[in-house]
Amino acid sequence: MTSSLNTALVTGASSGIGRVYAEKLARRGHDVVLVARDGARLESLAAAIAGETGRRAEVLAADLSRNEGIETVAARLASDQRITVLVNNAGMGTEGPILGAAAEKTDAMVQLNVAALTRLSLAAVTAFAGRGEGTLVNIASVVALVPEHFPGAYAATKAYVLAFTQSLQSELRGGPLRVQAVLPGYTRTEFFDRAGIDAAALPAEMVMAAEDLVEAALRGLEAGEAITIPSLPDMAAWQVLVDDRMRMMPGLSLSRPAARYGLGEAAPA
Repeated sequence: MTSSLNTALVTGASSGIGRVYAEKLARRGHDVVLVARDGARLESLAAAIAGETGRRAEVLAADLSRNEGIETVAARLASDQRITVLVNNAGMGTEGPILGAAAEKTDAMVQLNVAALTRLSLAAVTAFAGRGEGTLVNIASVVALVPEHFPGAYAATKAYVLAFTQSLQSELRGGPLRVQAVLPGYTRTEFFDRAGIDAAALPAEMVMAAEDLVEAALRGLEAGEAITIPSLPDMAAWQVLVDDRMRMMPGLSLSRPAARYGLGEAAPA
């Protein structure tokens, strides 16, 4: 993990998963740039990280739900030659189903979970390619794999993160950059309160500590995992899903509809 340029930028760093990433990356030898809206919380965290690890911890207060904030961070990624790690962790959820939801809340979630992550990913990989090294970590969610079980648009935003990261992995395969998607399950953070979810109502055996989640994700990165699902007992199950999708490929785009629609002779698969 340790880069010769040695600085990691972490979004959503003021609490939860982002805070733990910043702390653990600093312990692994990285200087860190901490990004979130709450500058006061970031200053406190930066002082704690510097005091504990001796690494440089800088604060970049930015609201990634606004275009100005996104562009501020993108500019830092482009200009700061020391940065070769980006952890795209900032995100939000909304409670309840789409029907009856406030449109502005869903729009804000899509802006943060999709638009900001995409813009910063592109800024990072472009900058990292010029530096000859770099690591991009995008925080998705296991809800991307089971959207039927979650109301609203949150699962769709995380499905986008997963698909976008896989596309980047394919495009950048064989080059000097590393790209990882992390799919947490329920994780003990402030996310539940912000999304209006009662975390205490969830079975304890389904909720992971943020410290364990991030440590597993970093070990997965260090082991070369492109997709990390920290609680999944056997990653062979993920590979089965990938293989099943690939087996569908020959029939996904053909010149004629399938025979079941009764429109004439089907094209050969």
